[in-house]
Amino acid sequence: MQELEGTTVVLADDHAIVREGIAALCASHGMTVLGQVSDGALAVDMITELKPDFAILDLHMPNVTGIEAIRRLRQAGNNVKLMILSISREEGTVMEALRAGADAYLLKDGPSRHLLDAIGFVRDGGVYVSPMLRGAGLFTKTERTRQEDPLAALSPREMEVFSYLVNGLRAKDIADLLEISPKTVDTYRASLMRKLNVHDLVGLVKFAIERNLTTTSPQR
Repeated sequence: MQELEGTTVVLADDHAIVREGIAALCASHGMTVLGQVSDGALAVDMITELKPDFAILDLHMPNVTGIEAIRRLRQAGNNVKLMILSISREEGTVMEALRAGADAYLLKDGPSRHLLDAIGFVRDGGVYVSPMLRGAGLFTKTERTRQEDPLAALSPREMEVFSYLVNGLRAKDIADLLEISPKTVDTYRASLMRKLNVHDLVGLVKFAIERNLTTTSPQR
């Protein structure tokens, strides 16, 4: 893909073998990897400093998630093309990433050509979602179905707090990760519980389990 030559990239994933594999793929198509990090907060700093054309981010990383990193970069006015790479196929996660400002959402178990296709497509102004997700009918629900899904009523931040809560994080830990106060976390928790018609944490976890939205370890 000659049109990708000269494209600059930053990679953020806490698995070195994943970063090195993507770096090799990029290099084989004439792209330049400006830097690699394993930490979400460091990714924000590196992207801000190096100003690459693209940044490819893991969904869950130490200190700051890929989605939170995207949110911070967009709030700072950074227009770098941002791509999430994950194994998560959950619609709520995909939509949260796109609402935060991601230009692409790719699956780690997809073929390498999807990453190359995404870079070309996004560079030309498009928003790319893995064909494996589109093929599974992720974005083919009717508008009525979307409106009836209570998860669709959650804001991006509420969705993020929801994800942390059902995976066992305390309000203080969530506050530290999102750099907000524990009181603000409580406000988000009360709001999302009201929208989901759930009245306690046990009910919230049950809701998540029924929809397969919990993980025994962070999804990547």
